[in-house]
Amino acid sequence: MRAVTWHGRADVRVDTVPDPVIQDPTDVIVEITSTGVCGSDLHLIEVMAPFMSVGDVMGHEPMGIVREVGRDVTAVKAGDRVVVPFNISCNTCWMCSQGLQSQCETTQNREQGFGASLFGYTKLYGQVPGGQAEYLRVPFGNTLPIKVPDAPLDDRFVYLSDVLPTAWQAVQYAGIPDGGTVLVLGLGPIGDMCTRIAKHLGAGQVIASDVVPERLARARRNGITVIDSTDQAEVVARVRDLTDGRGPDSVIDAVGMEAHGSPVASALQKATAIVPDAIMEKVMQVAGVDRLAALNTAIEAVRRGGTISLSGVYGGATDPMPLMRMFDKQIQLRMGQANVWRWVPDILPLLIDGDPLGVDEFATHRVPLEQAPEAYANFREKKEGTVKVLLQP
Repeated sequence: MRAVTWHGRADVRVDTVPDPVIQDPTDVIVEITSTGVCGSDLHLIEVMAPFMSVGDVMGHEPMGIVREVGRDVTAVKAGDRVVVPFNISCNTCWMCSQGLQSQCETTQNREQGFGASLFGYTKLYGQVPGGQAEYLRVPFGNTLPIKVPDAPLDDRFVYLSDVLPTAWQAVQYAGIPDGGTVLVLGLGPIGDMCTRIAKHLGAGQVIASDVVPERLARARRNGITVIDSTDQAEVVARVRDLTDGRGPDSVIDAVGMEAHGSPVASALQKATAIVPDAIMEKVMQVAGVDRLAALNTAIEAVRRGGTISLSGVYGGATDPMPLMRMFDKQIQLRMGQANVWRWVPDILPLLIDGDPLGVDEFATHRVPLEQAPEAYANFREKKEGTVKVLLQP
């Protein structure tokens, strides 16, 4: 089959790789019809490169048609249409029963000290082949795939794999009071969807900060108050002007780790291309490699007694946190990988009944799988108005 594979820093290719096969009696094989390119995928060709191997199949936002099932699978059958969550969870262990599928005890990567395995996402998370491919082996066929109706088109459901539950959890963790105010930092796919969900769930004022014109325009069209800057002082000043001087009740950081503007972080991240992986793995796990601009902006912007929700990924182990400032402001902080199945019962009915979150037109680009390298480059460089890409094998 054809699949998007990792070959190094800023180097993804479409190769022919072996077809997946049933390995366990509860496996299913899914023929992929749509699969997203995520901002987290860009980390794999940048800062997370030391934890990748040449030939790794990428991608963790797939959906498609079940083509083969293991002998013990009864929940789905060949021909069923399913979405595949990005975190690989059994949905039967204690952690899963608590709605913490990203911490699944069955697939936890204990040797690495990390949580549940993820499709297409580094040796830290199981090095499981991903979904940017023609076919995907999906374990836990009775409990992991999300069965969806045969219609409408894929765009209505594909974001159940990651974007929708990640944004939904970010909004829930933000604890926005009824009629309250939330500031979303970053208008990439997750930040954009956070603004839509916050508005849908009753936030009184939704404000967002970014500098990319296409992203700002999308948010404006959805009735979001935008701040066309990411400068901390400017964002804080403008958001206070909009909130009677107090700041928003909640801030969602949908940016996460970036190197831009931080010489130390930038140097460390670029070093992943030239320093042996064994060394960089240790550096990544014991040193700060993030630019904390977005998080620091969140801490300064949020009102006293407010809540910060982190959905952006951070990669450093010793990144400094301004704990005195956070303590003084009595800030609450929540974060973590999205627990996809925890939120499916809340989200799926919205997709079946209509399109209140605008998912049908959420993708800016739909391209064949063979064009993945160009799509990655455009997404990484924010070219051609690229906000969300769907690959279609």
